[in-house]
Amino acid sequence: MYLLTSMLLLIVLSFVFSEKKEEDNRFPERVKISLREVGNQLLLSNQDTTSLVLPITKLEKTKYRLSFQDSLSFDPRTLVAATDSSLRRGSLPMNYQVEVIDCESKEVAYSYAMSVKKEVTLVPCGGRVLPKKCYEIEVKFVEKTKTTGEISLRQIFYALIAIVAVLFLLSFFVTKRILDPSAKGALEDFESIGIFKFYPEQNKLVKEAVEIGLSKKECELLALFVARPNQIIKRDELTKRVWEDNGVFVGRSLDTYISKLRKKLKEDKAIKLTNVHGVGYKLEIL
Repeated sequence: MYLLTSMLLLIVLSFVFSEKKEEDNRFPERVKISLREVGNQLLLSNQDTTSLVLPITKLEKTKYRLSFQDSLSFDPRTLVAATDSSLRRGSLPMNYQVEVIDCESKEVAYSYAMSVKKEVTLVPCGGRVLPKKCYEIEVKFVEKTKTTGEISLRQIFYALIAIVAVLFLLSFFVTKRILDPSAKGALEDFESIGIFKFYPEQNKLVKEAVEIGLSKKECELLALFVARPNQIIKRDELTKRVWEDNGVFVGRSLDTYISKLRKKLKEDKAIKLTNVHGVGYKLEIL
């Protein structure tokens, strides 16, 4: 159960991380598309439908530059509104800083900071139209986080699959354990023989978590000895109990199976399966 659950969770996590990696790879492209739209809105506010928005330049990991072919003039309020709208449509982070830089003097003509926390947002009053000049607009994202509420539907879907699957597996095995108490009993139903655990229902010996398989006849013989430790059990009783109605008994069969059991028990010196000559066998446990 645990192995199956772990494998399922690993598969789900691999999908989530692969989606995150894909999202990171697409981040620059989404930024460039959104900023070109901002540039287009500013040109349209100048009644300019012919000059170009120049290619968006990536300055740093989360910092980009928007520049224009010709000079332009615009109201900062138009820039604030266009940037906010375009970045939201591109599902981009809403924590960012914007600087409008004069191409000639390299001085900052206007700047502001946006945040999902309104108390951190700093937007100077607009209304003062910037004179027609060459401007470059630099946008720096403070952190690459999605806008509030924009969690990937695929991530939610995978998470729900994982939760439902884990709950199903847990309920299945718990129900099985409740309805079938023998499942637990089978694991606990053993007899201690020195350093061994003998599971008669499962035809096996266990020594320090190492299983030693037993044949059906070996298991039946050992069960008789375990039930009467340190007592002699006559040959006739052993053959009758193990071989009667279970096939044809060959004279040396009992000795052969006793020999096999001795080999499997030999690692514990405190256990001896001894031959009482002319009588039978005895399981000696010191």
